[in-house]
Amino acid sequence: MSQNPVIEELESAHLKKDVPTFNIGDTVRVHIRIIEGNKERVQVFEGTVIARKGKGLSESFSVYRNAYGCSMERIFLVHSPRIKMIEHVRSGKVRRAKLYYLRGEKGKRAKVRELLGLKAPLTEKKKPVMEKADVDQTVNEAASKKPEDKSPSSED
Repeated sequence: MSQNPVIEELESAHLKKDVPTFNIGDTVRVHIRIIEGNKERVQVFEGTVIARKGKGLSESFSVYRNAYGCSMERIFLVHSPRIKMIEHVRSGKVRRAKLYYLRGEKGKRAKVRELLGLKAPLTEKKKPVMEKADVDQTVNEAASKKPEDKSPSSED
């Protein structure tokens, strides 16, 4: 469902150009501008992206983190002027579109596997299966090699 071209043109002027690509399950570091009185500072919020919704100017994402036994979840607008920068820390391997099940979890249960450099789960290691062509080639190579004669030399 496309929007009115006039609305799209007005929104395109406010869209940020430097938004990194990140998906659900990724760990991101969001730098937010905080205004306290007449001072402005940048606060960093790092966590796992558990949801993304919307498109265009109203696109938002939810970031969840559990630190020091306290769970926090914040919803950010991707193109908000309050967000100074979104930093992609690492990619996560997930099989769901929304990770709401992470809410309330602690420790290892609240972790998401890393997409790159993923370690194999703790299961028995299986030997690699050789194809029939590989077996035939190995047999032919073994047959073509001559066994070395190691007869005892007669040195008197």
